[in-house]
Amino acid sequence: MTFSGQFENKVVWVTGAARGIGHAVAMSFHQLGAQVIGLDIDFSAAREAGTEHPFATYEVDISNPDAVREVAQRILAAFPVIDVLANVAGILRMGQTEELSVDDWHTCLNVNASGVFYLLQQVIPVFKQQRHGAVVTVSSNAAHVPRQHMTAYCASKAALSSLANCAALELAPYGVRCNLVSPGSTDTPMQRSLWHSEDAEQRTIAGFPEQFKLGIPLGKIAQPQEIAQVVVFLASDLASHVTMQDIVVDGGAILNA
Repeated sequence: MTFSGQFENKVVWVTGAARGIGHAVAMSFHQLGAQVIGLDIDFSAAREAGTEHPFATYEVDISNPDAVREVAQRILAAFPVIDVLANVAGILRMGQTEELSVDDWHTCLNVNASGVFYLLQQVIPVFKQQRHGAVVTVSSNAAHVPRQHMTAYCASKAALSSLANCAALELAPYGVRCNLVSPGSTDTPMQRSLWHSEDAEQRTIAGFPEQFKLGIPLGKIAQPQEIAQVVVFLASDLASHVTMQDIVVDGGAILNA
């Protein structure tokens, strides 16, 4: 069995579709024949570059419950079936716990966890009614291990992972599978925002023992497509009896977890 033909004309929603892992996920489903609905707070970069995304795009701030409700109902009016929901949108705010601003704390929680909650509230009734579908939520290996200066991010991703599993338990009787993908360091704009020297990538691969952060045994940073492939797998019939699972895709970086 392969992915070939599995997503032909299937309706797939992808959040965070403008860039990074979300864009790789959206493109992967598009290339497999899906009707992709891309959601993000801003798709202007492509327009400014004189290009267009080859899938439908809807701009929405997923941390705003009213905005999520409005856009979800608009999409459902046009596409009343949803075959796959891929929750990929995320945000990073750094800082020591005692110095982290309240705004940064709430921004991480609101985007990374609450945004998925707001979206699930809109689509769960549809999933229950149609009695099929798959939800794949991109969390982080930071949900599994503590990280210095990443209190808000780690906490929000841990909350997200628990939320996804609770939704999975509720949706299982309806034949809807919900799984998690937890990437480690991946070559995205978010990751590159943490690199401030020419050797930053190699230092990330080697690890930071003084921060209790091991390196990456596979010896490389993940590419967005490598994460997207796991998302597609979990959404496909190849994973037809898989639910409430969390696949960590980090090259072995949390071998001490």
